[in-house]
Amino acid sequence: MAFQKPQSSSFATTSRTHMRPSGGTIDDSFLTEIKNTQNRKLSQKQKTLSCQFSIGDQLSPWPTYTTDQTILHNRKPCSYDYRKRAGWQKQPLGITKPRYLEQLENYLRKELLLLDLSTDSTQELRLQPYREIFDFFIEDFKTYKPLLSSIKNAYEVMLAYQREKIRALEPLKAKLVTVNEDCNERILAMRAEERYEISLLKREKMNLLKLIDKKNEEKISLQSEVSKLRKNLAEEYLRYLSERDARKILIADLNELRYQREDMSLAQSPGIWGEDPVKLTLALKMARQDLTRTQMELNTMKANFGDVVPRRDFEMQEKTNKDLQEQLDSLRSDYEEVCKEHEILLQLHMTTLKERDQFHSELQEIQRTSTPRPDWSKCEDVVAGGPDRWQKLAEGKNSDQLVDVLLEEIGEGLLREKDFFPGLGYGEAIPPFLRYDGFVENKKPSKKDVINLLKDAWKQRLVEEKEKFPDFFFSFLEHRFGPSEAMAWAYTIFENIKLFRSNEVMSQFYAVLMGKRSESVYIKQKETVAQLLKEMTNADSQNEGVITMENLSTVLKSNFPFKKEEKIQELMEEGGWHPNSSNADLLNYRSLFIEDEEGQSMPFVQKLWEQYVDEKDEYLQELKQELGLELYDEVTLPRLREALMNIDPGLDKQTLNGYLSRAFQLPMTELPEEGEEKEEGIVVRLKIALERLQMTDIRRMGSQEQEPTS
Repeated sequence: MAFQKPQSSSFATTSRTHMRPSGGTIDDSFLTEIKNTQNRKLSQKQKTLSCQFSIGDQLSPWPTYTTDQTILHNRKPCSYDYRKRAGWQKQPLGITKPRYLEQLENYLRKELLLLDLSTDSTQELRLQPYREIFDFFIEDFKTYKPLLSSIKNAYEVMLAYQREKIRALEPLKAKLVTVNEDCNERILAMRAEERYEISLLKREKMNLLKLIDKKNEEKISLQSEVSKLRKNLAEEYLRYLSERDARKILIADLNELRYQREDMSLAQSPGIWGEDPVKLTLALKMARQDLTRTQMELNTMKANFGDVVPRRDFEMQEKTNKDLQEQLDSLRSDYEEVCKEHEILLQLHMTTLKERDQFHSELQEIQRTSTPRPDWSKCEDVVAGGPDRWQKLAEGKNSDQLVDVLLEEIGEGLLREKDFFPGLGYGEAIPPFLRYDGFVENKKPSKKDVINLLKDAWKQRLVEEKEKFPDFFFSFLEHRFGPSEAMAWAYTIFENIKLFRSNEVMSQFYAVLMGKRSESVYIKQKETVAQLLKEMTNADSQNEGVITMENLSTVLKSNFPFKKEEKIQELMEEGGWHPNSSNADLLNYRSLFIEDEEGQSMPFVQKLWEQYVDEKDEYLQELKQELGLELYDEVTLPRLREALMNIDPGLDKQTLNGYLSRAFQLPMTELPEEGEEKEEGIVVRLKIALERLQMTDIRRMGSQEQEPTS
């Protein structure tokens, strides 16, 4: 839209007939009008000065007599400017706005109507017409152009700064939303887990309450049974008492009947009348005395033994009472045990609740302060080989191991980009096979080629063991590649084995080459694996390549007699055994000893190596505890010998001297015999001795129950 820029006018008396084309300057007649108007206003300055400062000691707004129409009605009714405008509105002057101001307002209104307010940049578009209006003011008012330009530039700089700040905060807003959703998901998961634990505890509590109710019911039933037995006992006692009284009455009746029968027989007997009456009277008197004495004895017996029950009944009741008492004691003890268990469970429940609250607070603190776990799936598109190779590399590894794998992948790419290696010089700290000045060529072999070369070196080493391992390594390279290429291959292989620490062959070769591990450790491990394979082959009588789980267990126990049962169980699980399998299940034992193209062993051999490392650490820790010294204390040779014999009585003399020779760095021929050492003779710091023993092949040779052998 073409716009004809309006003329600049600040007073009501300015002529409104002058217009100019867009982009032009103000014409001479327009400037003359402005000057004339200013001169007239100067003459009126003294008259209007008091009026201009009459309201709030400020100049009156332009113009003092115009209407209240403005471009933007954005003032508050309660503001001072609003009240001031309201006061000026009372002046009944009808002069309209300047034409220049009206043209500016019309231009601004038309530009705002033409804007497309449906886009995201609506506010930016709304500012453009205002910028153009402000530019017109800057161009027309030459006197104030520097000030107005600086004001505009200041606002433009601030707007640009705010845009950049908003643009920088937008990713943070998205990240904040993502973190918030992640935290909410974790909180929901923790709440679900807590609800599940609470439900389990409630279920356990209900089971315990049911058990307590059951025990209480049993107690009540036993109490009722005891009361019933007591009642039966009282009834039996009353019955026996009644029977006793009835028996006494019956005996008295029988005696009376017998006396009557005797009297009748005497009265009816014809020979009685012929006896002497005096004699009969005397016999009757004696009989009555006997009767009186017998009656007295009977009364005494009744008085003394009236409450006595028969011994047989007493013994039966006593036995019954004893059985019931034992049952009662047993039930009472069971009840006390249940009460104690209930109290223990309540205490355990309270402890569990406290631990749960503590763990919950710790979890919240960890979630607040911890770093979020990395998303390892992002590495799939970066690592060579794509997702399949990354999944193979990441299988069974934790975050620390995944970092090593990622560093190896990155380092492998950087290593292949190098064409030359800088020589390390001839310093004493430099290994002999790396002493060289200048640059050596990077041969850039593949990982498989390096592993095959290291395996060939080990095979050659088993044949030649005369020189030290670093010297042998360089001699092997000279023999393999020639003297001119040996140094380049030494640097190339060294950089590869230093980088690929996760590879079993490279890491072990690097440890032996740098003197961090004795080569006897590697050789002994290979001999152990070979011996296991040999014995499993012997157990395979049919030569079918399979053995039973029972054969596997027998071979492991015969080769490792001092391993704990759980260690044997771990090896069998790595071999393919599981709790549901039987001893008759068959196992392809040869698959346990296969190596992949990068020299990595199967999980069975890896578990065997892990157990060896753990057992060595336990052995050395037990030795340190037996010595009772700090790491920086000094230990003597006799004391170390005694400690080794105490923790491992099955050590033979040659193996013991080998350990001592390694710890004190002495030849075995120079070691003093047992009993000939001086207490303050050969000493070494405990930390150094343990580090030296850690490097060598050290393992338990017998159980602690065995007697030490001479």
